[in-house]
Amino acid sequence: MVKTVPDPDPQAVQRFLSAIPHPGRQADAVALDRLFQTVTGASPQLWGGSILGYGHYDYTYATGTGGRWLATGFSPRKAHQVIYIMPGYANFEPILDRLGKWKKGKSCLYVTRLSVIDPEVLAELIRAGLRDLEMQWPISMTPRVT
Repeated sequence: MVKTVPDPDPQAVQRFLSAIPHPGRQADAVALDRLFQTVTGASPQLWGGSILGYGHYDYTYATGTGGRWLATGFSPRKAHQVIYIMPGYANFEPILDRLGKWKKGKSCLYVTRLSVIDPEVLAELIRAGLRDLEMQWPISMTPRVT
């Protein structure tokens, strides 16, 4: 099983957030971090140098290919905050209809600014995604340090 492992350095997340060059994108990332920590009860970990992940799951497909990936999280990119709901957004249209302005991929939700979405609906979406993921794979959370 090939595993993707987050950066074990507890200061990596703070350095990453502090290094976001655009002040508005940085403020949104800090707000998203607080929201994800509150909803998941987990501390963030930096995955692949650019994704803040909350919890993880180990998977093995029928082919034998497997790995480890974040349970939920986000990445502040140049044009959007990319929000990851695993394993995807297939059954969440009623929640997405109430969220606000967004675009989506299979498991990525693209939001230009937090001000264009409802944070309470986003919290509901994160919880729904975690419940859906846990029906397929057990989730492990790193307890949040307060």
